[in-house]
Amino acid sequence: MNKIELLAPAGDLEKLKMAIIYGADAVYLGGESFGLRKASKNFSMKEIEEGINFAHERGKKVYITMNIVPHNEDLVGLEDYITELYNLKVDGVLVSDPGIFSVIRRTIPDLPIHLSTQASATNYETIMFWYNLGIRRVVLARELSFKEIEDITKKIPKDLEIETFVHGAMCISYSGRCLLSNYMTGRDANRGDCAHPCRYKYHLMEEKRPREYFPVYEEDEGTFIFNSKDLCMIEHIPELIKSGIKSFKIEGRVKSSYYVATVVRAYRMAIDEYYKNPENYSYNSKWLEEITKASHRDFTKGFYFGKPTEEDQVYTSSSYIRGYDFVGLILDYDKNTKIATIEQRNRMFVGDEIEVFGPNKDYFVQTIDKMWDEEDNEIEVAPHPQQIVKMKMAYPVEKMDMIRKGRKD
Repeated sequence: MNKIELLAPAGDLEKLKMAIIYGADAVYLGGESFGLRKASKNFSMKEIEEGINFAHERGKKVYITMNIVPHNEDLVGLEDYITELYNLKVDGVLVSDPGIFSVIRRTIPDLPIHLSTQASATNYETIMFWYNLGIRRVVLARELSFKEIEDITKKIPKDLEIETFVHGAMCISYSGRCLLSNYMTGRDANRGDCAHPCRYKYHLMEEKRPREYFPVYEEDEGTFIFNSKDLCMIEHIPELIKSGIKSFKIEGRVKSSYYVATVVRAYRMAIDEYYKNPENYSYNSKWLEEITKASHRDFTKGFYFGKPTEEDQVYTSSSYIRGYDFVGLILDYDKNTKIATIEQRNRMFVGDEIEVFGPNKDYFVQTIDKMWDEEDNEIEVAPHPQQIVKMKMAYPVEKMDMIRKGRKD
């Protein structure tokens, strides 16, 4: 069976490796130019090379985002950049602008080009326009329902792949068309520098009569009128696959390594379970429970089942829900002593109840009975960022497994 692709965000090299180790079939990332995420660390060319080698050694793919809406100065150096990526054997690039597309086709004709969601592809005629120019994968606009997606997949050629977002933050604006950040702060969302004004707190004024205005609010502090819930489609794996989508995309290049690992792992488990027996697939609520252990907003189904309503917005806060902290990364494990060497990521105390999880397996719970520092001195707390500590594990663990603990606040 030709399985769908699980596509994960990679904001830096560690996140790339985490995504692949925890089950992604491919990752997408931005270089230091031409991409839409200035807030993420992004990759130098040397890091891109290391990331591609890491992925290819494991049979995975790497796509590079080049989906800005460019001004003249943004085109400088494009040919050299593309040539270098091609020589590194990148698996494809994402573009939204016809000018960037033209330069790439002219410079490296056989480099695979994917149409970014920034291009707002919402119908099969637009998709066929790009197909006839050489595009072989289209990332659909987020504003499409299952019915619209199915109509598209039935009318396009077999060698044209459809990719859609299935998880992550939603934009209040139409895909690729937001100017609010530029207008309010001078930071251009379509050139990678969005200030996320949709998450701001607003006081809405409504005109009732000439030159007289009244505040419209839900509470004294105002309301987050543009603040969307996060997309989550893990409960609908069969519908996604049957609709003809070929790549399930997770949003979040500025999210943490812990977030990437947690979300990718949950979708990997759900997808693999489906392919074991598609006719008798049964959704398991533990997958959604796992996702909620990473920072998130309340969830929505986006446009998949029709246009969102007021129920798909968060009116009270723009903050994330954080029920767990990522506290440690397993670096090594001695099977004889059952002692793990751990890189601390948040404070841990003796007596803490922790959960330990890794790719392709369930988590287990244990209490920290004892901890030692790098010099084997017994300690009560690991307070220092990336401090190396040791502890005995209740069950065997592996390198790159993670430790989390519930928050008490």
